[in-house]
Order: sequence, then structure tokens, then C-alpha cells
Amino acid sequence: MMKEKLPNSTLILVFGILSIIGCCCYGLFGIVFGILAIVLANKAKDLYAANPELYTGYENVKTGRILGIIGLVLSVLSFISGIIAIITAGGIEGLMEMQREIYGSGF
Repeated sequence: MMKEKLPNSTLILVFGILSIIGCCCYGLFGIVFGILAIVLANKAKDLYAANPELYTGYENVKTGRILGIIGLVLSVLSFISGIIAIITAGGIEGLMEMQREIYGSGF
């Protein structure tokens, strides 16, 4: 019997990696990619659990799911810290002013 690759196993891994990278963009991209990685991984996990002898690539699914969870947590923390920074600075203009003072240059 020929084993076939789990659907979206490589995509899940890529989304997991992008969720960790996306946490640097104020968390927005990381949240999206993390949720996508987790949802797709859960679907692939259920498919693999039904017939494990038919599929390969479950390692990519497990790794992508773990990376998606880590990326989601980091992204949520980054998003919350960005919101807190905006609130404490007095809005976007205040945040930009704080950044100008920190970097010492006029944007």
C-alpha cells in the first residue's frame, strides 16, 4: 500500500514558522498565522488518527502545531504590549514622540 503525504503538512509547518516571525509585527500577523497553523494541524491530526498507516508527514504537522502555539502566545503578548504602549503614551502621536526621543532623530 502506497503512503501519501498528509494534506497541508508542509503548509502547517510554514504557518507555524511565520507565526513566530509575525510576532515582531506588533503581533497581528503572528496571531493570524498561529491560528491557521493550529486549526489546520488539528484537522490533519484527526485525519492521521483515523488511518495512521495511510499517511506520512505527521512530524511536520506536530512541529508546525507546536510552533503555531508558541507563535500565537508570543504574538498575543506582543499585541498586548503594543496596546499598553499606545495607552500609556497617550495615543499614536504620543508613541511616535516617545520613539523620536528614544532614538534621538527627527523622523
